[in-house]
Amino acid sequence: GVMSLPRDLWVEIPGFDIDRINQAHYYGESYEYPGGGPALAVETVESFLGIQIDYFAAVNFDAFIEVVNEIGGIDINVPEAIVDESYPDRCYGYDPFSIEAGEHQLNGEMALKFARTRATLGGDVDRAGRQQAVVMAVRDKVLSLDMIPQLIARAPEMWQTLQTNVRTDM
Repeated sequence: GVMSLPRDLWVEIPGFDIDRINQAHYYGESYEYPGGGPALAVETVESFLGIQIDYFAAVNFDAFIEVVNEIGGIDINVPEAIVDESYPDRCYGYDPFSIEAGEHQLNGEMALKFARTRATLGGDVDRAGRQQAVVMAVRDKVLSLDMIPQLIARAPEMWQTLQTNVRTDM
């Protein structure tokens, strides 16, 4: 299952204080928490929701872009036009992003921008919905029968990307 939690949700971070939930990962990395940021993030969510989380996967932007590109992009229905003049680049600047409403095939970079932008009326709530749509589009693409030969042929490159850019306890 996939569940989205607003990044600015205020929760108690075990061993720290009350702060935004996205700070749990930062504190875990910065203060060398056993298991790092992912472990403290898991513990925070478990404590907050009262559930057990069996596994985590932390995927960085490079892995996301490369995997989407390796599978030939994803098909997404964009429900409303998006214009984000202040979409962040990786150097504390801007890389404007815009997309019209309708059906689109997105490469990795465009899929990441679509998933990350907050430039719609619903802000983080809309962003969570777009992120879930992107995850489902990747899943649907990977599980389609015509992808099996391509995935087998690209497996070494994808494995290298995942080893370098994903942290998980699976």
